[in-house]
Amino acid sequence: MTFPFRRKPLTLIFCCSVASALAGSLPGVAQAQTEPALRVDPALLGLPAAAPAVPLQEPPVQPPVQPQPLPVISEPEESLAEPLEEMPEASAAEVQESVAPTHAPDAAAATMSTTTVAVPLPAEQAVPTTMSLPAPAPAPVPATQAEAAAAPSAAENAGPQSAQTEAGSQATFLSAQRISGIVDREVIAQDNAELRQLDKVLTADRMTYWPVDDEVEAVGSARFQQRDDVVSGTRMRMRLEDQFGFFDDASYFVKRPPRQAPGAESGGAGAPDLAPSELGSGFSSGFAAPRSYGVAPGETKVKHRVGADGTTEARGAAQRIDFEGENQISLSSATYTTCKPGNDDWYLSTAALHLDYDNEVGSGNDATVHFLGVPILYSPWFSFSLNNQRKSGFLTPSYGSSSDSGFELTLPYYWNIAPNMDATFEPTLLSKRGLLMGTDFRYLNTAYGGTYVGNVRGEYLPNDRVADRDRWGVALTHNQLMGGWSGAINYNRVSDSDYYTDLSSEITQTSETQLLQQGLLTYSGGGWWNATANVQSFQTLQPDPENPVTPPYQLMPQITVNARQPDFYSTDSAFFGQYTDFVRPDASTVEGQRTVMQPQISIPYVTPGWYVTPRLGVNVTNYALSYPGSANVLPTSINRNLPIFSVDSGMTFERPSNWFGRDYTQTLEPRLYYLNIPYEDQNDIPIFDTALADFNFAQIFADNQFSGWDRINNANQLTAALSSRLIDPASGNEIMRGMIGQRLYFTDDKVALPGTTTREWNRSDFLAGFTGQVLPRVYADAALQYDVDNQQTDRFSIGTRYFPAAGKLLNASYSYNPQAVTPIKQVDVAGQWPITGRLQAVGRYNYSFLQNQPIEIIGGLEYNAGCWVVRVVGQRLQTTEADATTRAFVQLELSDFSRLGSSPINLLQRRIPGYGVANQPQTDSALAEQ
Repeated sequence: MTFPFRRKPLTLIFCCSVASALAGSLPGVAQAQTEPALRVDPALLGLPAAAPAVPLQEPPVQPPVQPQPLPVISEPEESLAEPLEEMPEASAAEVQESVAPTHAPDAAAATMSTTTVAVPLPAEQAVPTTMSLPAPAPAPVPATQAEAAAAPSAAENAGPQSAQTEAGSQATFLSAQRISGIVDREVIAQDNAELRQLDKVLTADRMTYWPVDDEVEAVGSARFQQRDDVVSGTRMRMRLEDQFGFFDDASYFVKRPPRQAPGAESGGAGAPDLAPSELGSGFSSGFAAPRSYGVAPGETKVKHRVGADGTTEARGAAQRIDFEGENQISLSSATYTTCKPGNDDWYLSTAALHLDYDNEVGSGNDATVHFLGVPILYSPWFSFSLNNQRKSGFLTPSYGSSSDSGFELTLPYYWNIAPNMDATFEPTLLSKRGLLMGTDFRYLNTAYGGTYVGNVRGEYLPNDRVADRDRWGVALTHNQLMGGWSGAINYNRVSDSDYYTDLSSEITQTSETQLLQQGLLTYSGGGWWNATANVQSFQTLQPDPENPVTPPYQLMPQITVNARQPDFYSTDSAFFGQYTDFVRPDASTVEGQRTVMQPQISIPYVTPGWYVTPRLGVNVTNYALSYPGSANVLPTSINRNLPIFSVDSGMTFERPSNWFGRDYTQTLEPRLYYLNIPYEDQNDIPIFDTALADFNFAQIFADNQFSGWDRINNANQLTAALSSRLIDPASGNEIMRGMIGQRLYFTDDKVALPGTTTREWNRSDFLAGFTGQVLPRVYADAALQYDVDNQQTDRFSIGTRYFPAAGKLLNASYSYNPQAVTPIKQVDVAGQWPITGRLQAVGRYNYSFLQNQPIEIIGGLEYNAGCWVVRVVGQRLQTTEADATTRAFVQLELSDFSRLGSSPINLLQRRIPGYGVANQPQTDSALAEQ
């Protein structure tokens, strides 16, 4: 409905005040007059003006408010939202009778009421009149604590003042075509009446104001505005100071910024935020707020879609609106939407609705969600967050489907236990398998002078009808800081090897074969040294029988000590020590304890243009071994002592350069690294945790070509590398970087892993790499490993990214690595691109030329209508070499209110690098996207 706004004619001004105030400022003749309740400026009646002894000061008159667009929303259908019993509209006489003040007038008011002065003008001469009233008496103290909490203080009402204030009081201004009444008791304004008080503006056809109570009643086209909030209706009555009152047949528009927790603006340090949740099914809705990204004790923070100035907006219509304080609003037979005025694509119709902006919670009953004129969801009772803050309650059901599990329906319940603790219960019905119960519990607190944060995720599927067994999974993470101490626990376990391939849609989980079970305790309070105790094991999964996985050793325990003095008598001295007990659960192979100590000392010589750093160290390793059985002939105790000598040197040249019409600083940075390690036979040492390290620009300057301490290569080699960078001289940002490098060997390689061979040539493969911006909005990354002696490419990858604007993104890459444990030859194309102004496409295609089949296919559409978004996405994922699963995601997001269906957002963010989310909805907790 639309409420008209009528323009006011020019005004004539006269002033009315309390009798005592007038008596103090008028001449002696005027002071003797005690009866008139209203003093009229003689000039308005054409009489000669009387010169006062003391000049009167006329209060400033605020210019009229410019008309603003009113909220428009279609009325809800009676069949969908039953209206409350209608109240009969009061006639003008009845209104006059009903507005009598409820308090007993004081003696002065009783005296003044003996004569009531009205100043009507002839109809053809009627002009509006403006009246300035003194500040009302303080409002009565609320009778209950709830009312006291709702009554705003002066500080809370501080804002742009539209009226003159004196000594902390607030003045009230009235203007209308006709004004009459009794001073300090009742003022009646008729025809285009307008009332102003601080940041409040009220307009109506007829208005009655009681100054003592600061109470007003308006009849006919009433419109009340405070800051950005606007309410319009046929009749209203309200105490202005504490905002207790009502509106009949009203429409409303509310615009509020999110409330900040105490101390949020002070910048005080708080506990670290909780890890972001990633509940892939999008368990966040208007029926209860989603979990927040981070929570510190005493505050609630969340990222959500808001206006440009950080506010959220809502509007609607109601049969009756009751104001129960500045931030408490109750509505009867109401509608609610976050769409812009004139757009009713979706709205909530409800028999009763309460908006609590103190706690930022909305609640009500008998609610129906309408989308494009069709009711899509009904709830007998509901609650939701007004600014996407956390609160307990049922979340919107989510649904989807997959080829392995069939139709999936989840009805989650969120429990906001405390500001630093919450839990989500997620029962999921899988049509092919049964009922999967999931629980996600998070906590954060302070203890022992530090903080701790953790997350516990558990799932249980009794009697899986497809697998014919019980299925379960658990994941626990806990991190704690205590002064110089820190600790961490990471425990993961599932019921069987096919758990992730059957129940997960994440490629990182379907390819998971080693589930970490680890406990860490670290001391770092020594300043220049630290120590870590680590207990670690794995659950090894065998999802693909064609590719068996070897279980790793358990560390029971591993103790590591690191120390460094970077300026110890002009040297850089360091020490590394580690003790590890390697255990096999089945005791089928060799076990043992390994002790490693490596002290080293370097003497860096650094100048602005070049540096040289010689370094000398020694690696001392001891093994105490035990073999299964009694026929062992291998040594049970092994010692290895290897000196290590290296010299690292480099130079930096700079020059100004101009590329593509822009000035840059170009660098040329050569680097030489010499390494010498003598050979020692290590064939009797078993392999506990060692493998051949990846050959790249980081490893080419390393001492050892192996990861782990079970093998240390012999070396007499020189690494040469050359890099060049383009730097923006104004900002210092690196625009692009290119690098080449190669190793030259002066001795044969004699150390190798069992079952492998040593190198054949006296030089390594040639490495080249590039990263940076090649054109406006075009970025590229490339890496090459080339075998010069055999003249073949051992590894190659190239990727480009085109990002012209937000919501426009194209990624393309090609990877080739036949020497990997799992050979790779793949092409990957992903992107997000608008088709029309509101419709955009998203997708990814990852194809393997070695398996001759796609690894992952994602395709979908997103339609963004401003206050709602629809996403339809499909995914096909190759879980093993012979098996694949498909899933469908359909989601309707009602902006700042609810999201219905299964969320593809996490999937798109993980698999499409740089994907931008329309309306910026939240992501949820990490273990649950399955």
